[in-house]
Amino acid sequence: MKNKANIQNLSDFENKKLLIVEDDNPFRERLARSMEKKGFEVLQAESVKKGIEVTKIKKPGFAVVDLRLTDGNGLDAVKEIQKSNESSRVIMLTGYGNIPTAVAAIKEGAIDYLAKPADADDVENALLADPSKKVPPPENPMSADRVKWEHIHRVFELCNRNVSETARRLKMHRRTLQRILSKRSPR
Repeated sequence: MKNKANIQNLSDFENKKLLIVEDDNPFRERLARSMEKKGFEVLQAESVKKGIEVTKIKKPGFAVVDLRLTDGNGLDAVKEIQKSNESSRVIMLTGYGNIPTAVAAIKEGAIDYLAKPADADDVENALLADPSKKVPPPENPMSADRVKWEHIHRVFELCNRNVSETARRLKMHRRTLQRILSKRSPR
């Protein structure tokens, strides 16, 4: 059950431009379509450089920025977004959630930090949350098994689908990793 008391309406904001800086194209496209349906004017960028270029021209009121992008760190885009529009609401998205990066994101001006894959409702709730009140927890959080599965597959992709290298980095036996990779994702 959503706690709507903590959520502001998009109509309360004059600047409805939402910049999505994400290098995972299918995820970015899905999120962009969902956010357009919710009333945002969506702008997209697949790199830090493009995100900064769009920011300088369009000055978005909202932004969703991936932490790790192909050409650098999403925190650089957050700095530029805050510089161009101090009232913008920025959310960091990452598949690598940890406390130091969350602290760094908040120091740069992000208002929230979400783990991937986040759905459009979670993103909308975080963007429109009243800063003076706590954000409600997600309605359907990922199970621990799903989080583990997502992490293993992300490391596997970053190792160019090399099972031996992935197993070494995850400190697990190669055969164990192969069994996990052969299974479907948990719910």
